[in-house]
Amino acid sequence: MKTKNHSEVSAFVFQGFSNFQEHQITLFVVFLALYILTLAGNVIIVTIIRIDHHLHTPMYFFLSILSTSETFYSLVIIPRMLSSLVGLSQSISFIGCATQMFFFLGFAITNCLLLAVMGYDRYVAICNPLRYSVIMNWRVCTLMVSSVGITGFSLSLVQAVAIFRLPFCDPLIEHFFCDVRPILDLACASTFINDILTLIISLLAISAPATFLLITYILIISTILHIASAEGQRKAFATCASHLTVVIIHYGCASIAYFKPKSENTKDQDQLISVTYTVITPLLNPVVYSLRNKEVKDALSRALRRKSLS
Repeated sequence: MKTKNHSEVSAFVFQGFSNFQEHQITLFVVFLALYILTLAGNVIIVTIIRIDHHLHTPMYFFLSILSTSETFYSLVIIPRMLSSLVGLSQSISFIGCATQMFFFLGFAITNCLLLAVMGYDRYVAICNPLRYSVIMNWRVCTLMVSSVGITGFSLSLVQAVAIFRLPFCDPLIEHFFCDVRPILDLACASTFINDILTLIISLLAISAPATFLLITYILIISTILHIASAEGQRKAFATCASHLTVVIIHYGCASIAYFKPKSENTKDQDQLISVTYTVITPLLNPVVYSLRNKEVKDALSRALRRKSLS
């Protein structure tokens, strides 16, 4: 196998959406609109939670952290993708690509783990309500958020360092950002160890929290079904509905992206899947929690009334 020093590739060139040359302006407008909605939605959620004392609870503390993380997650990818679509910047330096992958994976893994933490919060609230304030005190909540952030970026660092130590022979990335598989496809050397590492990190970041959430929701549903009143059951289900919706979509997209066989889809199909979890998924958080969560809607209504009165 031909080998070269990876320093010979000092920059990469994105080839994402190259098969859609005639539609790139349309894609730019659509993705820009979705990005603005994502930013606006997440900023509104974080602001409402911060200013409304009714939402100063662990559940909404975790939601504000998730919204903040989703904002930075989309910021790492979408602005550069938009510039590529209009031909402003289709290249990225070697260090820039490594940095983008590090932050993308860091926020992605953190989001997966945060959803698991939010599931545990719902479990304690429904299955052990009398001790909720003791178990989920602010010190514990802060420790949980810190732990998932450190874990997420530690795993991301390991993955990025392992990948960018490889020698690369081709600078053309058939993708719109520095994702794991498109970069590994450019390597001259064997990627067997990296493939194993990617699988292990995917199991830790996706399968493990998803399994934890499955067990958690089995216990939650079992507890809810033992509630005597129908109204009590309805309220309990309502507190979990928004989170469960986001969980199903989030882990579903991540599983399709990182557990499917390498050759199962074409490059265009891979990019479509990537668009789903980089552009669409970050928008789901504010949309779902705004439309399905009565407390958030009530808080937003109160804030608008205060604004109109002032």
